[in-house]
This record gives sequence, structure tokens and C-alpha cells, in this order.
Amino acid sequence: MRYSEQEAGVLEEVIAIRFHTKVTKGGRKLTCAALVTVGDGRGKVGLGYGKARSVPMAIEKGTKEARAQMKDINLVGDTVAHEVTGRHGSARVFLKPATQGTGVKAGKTTRAILQVAGVHNVLSKLYGNSNPMNVAKATMNALEQMNSVEEVEKLRGVRVRLFHPQAREPVPAAVEADEPPEESG
Repeated sequence: MRYSEQEAGVLEEVIAIRFHTKVTKGGRKLTCAALVTVGDGRGKVGLGYGKARSVPMAIEKGTKEARAQMKDINLVGDTVAHEVTGRHGSARVFLKPATQGTGVKAGKTTRAILQVAGVHNVLSKLYGNSNPMNVAKATMNALEQMNSVEEVEKLRGVRVRLFHPQAREPVPAAVEADEPPEESG
């Protein structure tokens, strides 16, 4: 995996590179494929897959596709908004918000996508298939399912109070500590 900053604020990370050889009458033909994720570190992320005869060209094609498919995701601070499970094929990725200082507790593929998206504190678990392509698509599916507070309020028709590790509202003090409780008599 590698990071590169090609434009101001755009992070790129190569998740996986695959090689495929086809034997023909004229000899062997080598083909490379690259799975790339691109994000701005502030809630936008995209996933791309490029194939070419050389690794740099495959990475370039994957990056171009990832930039074209960038999507906004709903974050609360530097973690995910709520618990969610993303699915693709037989891979399932579970994401859960975490408190400040936890870090990104995730596998290689999920970690790459979350880091370029700007998620710094999250817990995750992978169930089923561990193929990087399926895991990447399941992670993107989970991120796309994230709802913002405004979306939930509109959907339910009620005001939502957010009890989140990084976005807690101050709790009003009901009774001052200096006052003794009233006795009934």
C-alpha cells in the first residue's frame, strides 16, 4: 500500500495488484490489474479497478475510475455515524463508531478505504470472503448506507438527539450538589 498526494488534498492508495498470464501461440501475455481507492480525507471516497499491460498504467486507470466514482459519506467527527453492515458477494463488513484515540481497527483493505475517506477512529469486523475486491465493495456499500442526522429526522418525522462517542450533547445538571434533598413529612 502507498499514499500519494497528486492534487491538493487528494489521497490515493493502491489496495491490491494482481497479475494474470495468458499463454498463446505467440508466447505469454502478462496483464496487470490494480484496485485503487481515492479520497479527500474529509468524507469523500471512491474505488476503482484498472487493467493494463504494465503496473503503472493499471494504477493510473484505477485511479481515474476511482476519481470518477467518488461519493460523499456521512461522518461524525472522525468516525462513522452509526453501526452498519455492508455486503458484496459473500463478504460482509461491519463498521462501528469508536471513541477518540481508538484508531482504525480494520483489515488491510477496509483500513485503506477508511483512511483515505478521513475516518480515524472505527472498529470493524469482516465476515465471509476475504477477497480484496469483495471486501472493498462491501466496505463502500457500508459507507454508502450511512445516514446523517438530518436524513433520519426527515425519515422518522421526529427530532433526533445524537448519543455518539464523539458528538455528545452536554447533559443539563438536574440538581445542584450543594442542595440537600427535600424531605417529605
